[in-house]
Amino acid sequence: MSPTTLEQEITALFEQGSAAPKDAARDVFHRFRVELASGRLRAAEPDAASPTGWRVNVWVKQGILVGFCCGDVVDMSIDGGKWSFFEKDTLPMKGGLTAASGVRIVPGGSSVRGGAYLGAGVICMPPMYINIGAYVGEGTLVDSHALVGSCAQIGKRVHLSAAAQIGGVIEPVGAMPVIVEDDVLVGGNCGVYEGTIVKSRAVLASGTIITGSTPLYDLPNERIITAEPGQPLVVPEGAVVVPGARSVTVGAGKAWGLSLATPVIVKYRDDKTDERTELERWIR
Repeated sequence: MSPTTLEQEITALFEQGSAAPKDAARDVFHRFRVELASGRLRAAEPDAASPTGWRVNVWVKQGILVGFCCGDVVDMSIDGGKWSFFEKDTLPMKGGLTAASGVRIVPGGSSVRGGAYLGAGVICMPPMYINIGAYVGEGTLVDSHALVGSCAQIGKRVHLSAAAQIGGVIEPVGAMPVIVEDDVLVGGNCGVYEGTIVKSRAVLASGTIITGSTPLYDLPNERIITAEPGQPLVVPEGAVVVPGARSVTVGAGKAWGLSLATPVIVKYRDDKTDERTELERWIR
């Protein structure tokens, strides 16, 4: 079945909502989930014509919502009920991976949901979680306690350090999911949310929090980067971002000497940065 036909089916089912015929919706969603898991369908994909370099595939996000709508909650417990789980039967854990895929899922409690794509050489350190619609490119490391949320797009050779949180964006369906491009280092305990785009080779130092409504202070270029109305916040290519603070200058906040957390670009990536952030070749 061609992608165009599948798109038409998903769009029609989404428009029908809960009134859609359940058996038909389940059949379409199963085929749709296979395409997502293979990487042939993506919630967002590169687009040179877009100001951000990316475009949202709205119908793909609609398809994920169809899967939630048409599923039945069932017992998914394992090991004779030792581990109890109850979830929609349309949203199982990812299957079909073999040693030949080159993907490493290290024992210890990690989960990858069906409909997520993992490229060759991806390493998943326990415990971590990758949700439906996520795309994780070749050679990326997802470290312990890291989250890759629904529809997040992660590039090649990315390092998501321990406890990094990459937010999921399913609704609104037209909103850009969180995107982390190739060769990015996301430090421990970082959070990237609200459809932020982190361009290639950027470095987020440990503890950096970035959202679509967060002003990003670019010290080298003496500018403040903010999201345009209806657009994501874009972290520039090669930016080295650290947690910072800005003073509250009005009202009681000024009198009390308060400050607000904000990310700050302190430099752009250079050879010295590359030496310090090189991915761990030995574990690969």
